[in-house]
Amino acid sequence: MAKTEVDFLALVKRISLLDMNLALLEWDARTYLPKDGGPFRGELTGYIGEQELALTTGQEMGDFIAYFSAHPQELDEKGQQVLRLVKRDYDLNHDIPAADYAAYQRTVSDAQQVWETAREAQDFAVLQPEIEKIVAFKKQFIPYWRNGQATDYDVLLDQYEPGMTVAQLDPIMETLKAGIKRIQHTITTRGTQPQSDFMQRAVPEDVQEHLVRDTVQRLGYDFHKGDLSRSIHPFTVPLNRNDARITNRYGEHDFQMSFLGGVHEAGHGLYMQNFNPDFDYTPLSNAPSMGLHESQSLLNEIFIGRNPAFWQGEYGRFQQATGDIFTDIDEPTFYRGFMETKATLIRTEADPLTYPLHIIVRYELEKALFNGDTTVAELPALWRQKYQDYLGIVPANDTEGILQDIHWPGGDFGYFPTYLLGQIYAAQFLHTMSQTLPVTELLASGDYSQLTAWRKQHIFRLGASLTPQELVKQVTGEPLNPQYWLDWMTRTYEFAYQVTD
Repeated sequence: MAKTEVDFLALVKRISLLDMNLALLEWDARTYLPKDGGPFRGELTGYIGEQELALTTGQEMGDFIAYFSAHPQELDEKGQQVLRLVKRDYDLNHDIPAADYAAYQRTVSDAQQVWETAREAQDFAVLQPEIEKIVAFKKQFIPYWRNGQATDYDVLLDQYEPGMTVAQLDPIMETLKAGIKRIQHTITTRGTQPQSDFMQRAVPEDVQEHLVRDTVQRLGYDFHKGDLSRSIHPFTVPLNRNDARITNRYGEHDFQMSFLGGVHEAGHGLYMQNFNPDFDYTPLSNAPSMGLHESQSLLNEIFIGRNPAFWQGEYGRFQQATGDIFTDIDEPTFYRGFMETKATLIRTEADPLTYPLHIIVRYELEKALFNGDTTVAELPALWRQKYQDYLGIVPANDTEGILQDIHWPGGDFGYFPTYLLGQIYAAQFLHTMSQTLPVTELLASGDYSQLTAWRKQHIFRLGASLTPQELVKQVTGEPLNPQYWLDWMTRTYEFAYQVTD
């Protein structure tokens, strides 16, 4: 039977529809799923995951890939781009036994429920058996996934950031560690410590949520195509460009956490809501990598949400929304307090200068775990030691330590470095944007439409049609360069701390 592009894309659409179901189930599991519903949900997730794997790596897909690899001229440009992506997934997973993959999906679903119990108990030992099962599955699957990577951990990195390796990441980590230490020394020895006691003032959660909703909408997030719910850990669910849901969490005495968390997730949602409609029901309707997806959430959170020009325009709205809570604090004082840098235990609450250190801890633990240098049982002690070494603080319990993130019970080993790569990408994009747009003036004006339009044109609409390396080179004219991150952090923190010569 002749192979046609129409039939090929129809199969790809079936896979996409199953992926949307899995995403919807994940959103429900992390927002409104009753606690006792976990085992049934695990069965459902495992079943749909098994069907998705069967289509992604089955004989029909294999036949399409073989045929169109030999006859690429029979696909248009979009078809060839889709082929590149589905072939990558096929080559990764087609040899994995379907029953094992379904068992893995069930394990991950169960582990996320156990994670919540372990957090309540403040005890990693409750979760440890589940993490050991997930790690065992990953190690079982790595030989199927390997494509010439030097180490087992390289294999996992490649799944989230195609082409990224430990050999590339290690020098980046060292460059940033040295740069962070240099900035910290400068602001400590030549700067002025900002007033920040007002940052813990009580702001009602409904006021915080209103602030987040208003701000992210003006940043371009479309509530006709999305939703803002509450969850233990903020996240975004990738259904499709007309259903990109975000969640957030709130703390009465930590309005900064909720504000930046909401703005961050809205960056993910904004990306997803603006993919090229021609990419619907294909893997092109995605970012080229998790690092690039994070670049847009972090561009929102850090390079807009922590920009001095942004607060010059936003502070009046902020004061109006919060009533008399901050009437005694002027904008320069507020911004300086907002930008205070200090060691924190919780990654999602860290300031952008110390945030990379949180990622480096996780990166080094994951690397050691999968390259055979440690075990799951040893992770809590190693976690505490590295927090002492890099940040000078130690968690009092596992909930504010190793249990703070859902990534490991979610099976996402190799994901954390993409947060750091996202910061580097974002700084580089901002630098490029500033070459053609008056970014500072636009941020101060409160009208972000030109910034959003630039992102739509140069990044969002491209989806996954380019590789990460191709997209960065096309948008900025050069490969990934951490110097733009260091330059922005140096300039911004010296301004916030009023550094003098």
